[in-house]
Amino acid sequence: MGLRNIVIIEDDKNLCELMKDALENSEHNVYVVEDFINVIEELNKLDVDLILLDINLPYFDGYYICREIRRTSNIPIIIISARSNEKEQILAIDLGADDYITKPFKTDYLNSKIKAVLRRTYGEYSSNTKDKIEVKGIVLDEDNFKLSYQGQAIELSKNELKLIKKFLDNPNKIIKRAELFNELWDDGAFVDENTLTVNITRIKNIFKSFGIINIIKTKKGVGYFFDEDEIREV
Repeated sequence: MGLRNIVIIEDDKNLCELMKDALENSEHNVYVVEDFINVIEELNKLDVDLILLDINLPYFDGYYICREIRRTSNIPIIIISARSNEKEQILAIDLGADDYITKPFKTDYLNSKIKAVLRRTYGEYSSNTKDKIEVKGIVLDEDNFKLSYQGQAIELSKNELKLIKKFLDNPNKIIKRAELFNELWDDGAFVDENTLTVNITRIKNIFKSFGIINIIKTKKGVGYFFDEDEIREV
């Protein structure tokens, strides 16, 4: 997978040094943000492959920074925070974060999370050929992270794109929760069950905004079913 450029946005200097040393030992280039007023401006000047982002920061919290990054970029973001509340983690995923690590943590665990995100984004599990997928007037543009239907278009996060692609590739077929976990995260054991449910709810709401109701049906104890018959063809 090769060397990557990783940015740390964390105001705990001791933790920064700990993470920096661990990542440099894994042969990554590491840049530590110190100007917390102009975080976005600093990021725009850098060649970034992955961001490690704390929530409790001076001036602007990590949620705001994550939201601002997602306005223009799909760079993978891992939230690192002492906040262990489930609602905090769900909010981070909702705002476009790729993963969430709760402090304190071991550097081996951090490295495993980083490797998984980098594999999904740039490595063996990333999409090598992005194209458009169409099912009865619904068009998924993988290159531009957009979903379109009847003249309407919505920009997608990375997780939203992956899930919708999985459903469009498998219309009228039950997809097990384990398959969807593997689509988003390499090891579902590290992810709370409710996180997948939140992502599915977001997908349902996207289709609702197009006026397509109940297209994704829950098969209790098994997974989800993408019902192509709910689509009104253009």
